Amino acid sequence: MALSNGSGGYQVGDGNLNEVVFATLTVPAAYTAAATLTAADLASGLVIYTSSSTANLTLPTAAIVDAAFSSAKVGSSFDLALVTTSTGVPTIVVGTGWTLAGTSGVGVASKSVLYRAVKTDTAAYSLYRVAG
Repeated sequence: MALSNGSGGYQVGDGNLNEVVFATLTVPAAYTAAATLTAADLASGLVIYTSSSTANLTLPTAAIVDAAFSSAKVGSSFDLALVTTSTGVPTIVVGTGWTLAGTSGVGVASKSVLYRAVKTDTAAYSLYRVAG
C-alpha cells in the first residue's frame, strides 16, 4: 500500500482525526547490569533498566546500526526511551561512530529519559537527550 502524498506530507489512513494509529512493539529488553545494547534494542525504541546499581549501557557501533537499519539516510532519526524502574542510575555510553550531543547520557533513578538518534553520515550518529 502506498502512502498518499499531498501538500508536502504523507497521510496514513483516510485522515480521520479520531483515527487511532497503531504500531508494533517487541518486548523491550530489561537490563540489570552494564551491557552493550543491540540494534534490536534500538529498533524496539524502549529499554528497561531494573537494577538498584549504577551501570553503563553502551550503544552498539554506528556500523552495526547502519547494517540493521539499511534504509536510513543522513537525517533519518529514531527515538529511544530508557525507563529506570529502581533506584539505580544507568548511563548511556556512546559506541564507535556515535556522538553524544547536548546534555549527558545519564539516566534518572525511577524515571524515564527520551533520546533521539540522528544519522549524520555513513556509520555516524548523534544522540540527543530530548526529555527527562
